Amino acid sequence: MVGGLVATVALPAYGAWRAPAEAAVTLQQVAADDAQSLVVASDATSQKLDRGSYSATTPEEIAKKKAQEAAAARARQLAAAAAAAAQSQSQTVYSMNLSMTAPGSGEVRWPVSGFTYASYNLFRAPGRPNHNGFDMVAPAGTPIFAAAAGVVRVSQESYNGYGVAVTIDSVVGGQPVSTLYGHMTYGSRQVVSGQTVAAGQLIGAVGSTGSSTANHLHFEVRVNGGLVDPLAWLQANAG
Repeated sequence: MVGGLVATVALPAYGAWRAPAEAAVTLQQVAADDAQSLVVASDATSQKLDRGSYSATTPEEIAKKKAQEAAAARARQLAAAAAAAAQSQSQTVYSMNLSMTAPGSGEVRWPVSGFTYASYNLFRAPGRPNHNGFDMVAPAGTPIFAAAAGVVRVSQESYNGYGVAVTIDSVVGGQPVSTLYGHMTYGSRQVVSGQTVAAGQLIGAVGSTGSSTANHLHFEVRVNGGLVDPLAWLQANAG
């Protein structure tokens, strides 16, 4: 009877007592505390990854990207150096007496006074089949004059293998004549393309630019578009 009395009194009280309810947990949170896991909320939205939104991560991709950056840097350096050289060259100015003119009064003048030459300088000399001009050897800075009046077609600091060169289109004796003056000194050109010049007008100075190994004027003459012997042409027409 005593035991029944105790059970009758105690059991209802025990049944009324309950452990406090635990907070709601996710399945991931049930995992060990030090587990490396990512809990994503149920209302999270997915987003498509864009290849351009992240950078290289593998060693191969990193090495490739570094090589590309190094190549780009070298290209920028070379471009900057070339631009600086071109600017320096274009700023070179050769001081000359602009009042100088070639001696003589004829329709054709000698482009250089006081020059020297040797047999190997002659037009189409043996061993030099591709040499289309006459080389007038003179000290650097010797004035160069237009052989005939005409219009400047080319005036450049770098013209093929001629280096600093000028070409002039003229009419001599009723025939179209083109004269070329090559290997002049940098910065010595006194004429520009499209300019009209007179016979004997100063156009530049002797130098050794382009495919040249010594100071001289490379002089070419074309009559009706065909090459002619420059020395013979000067001897027949200059005065």
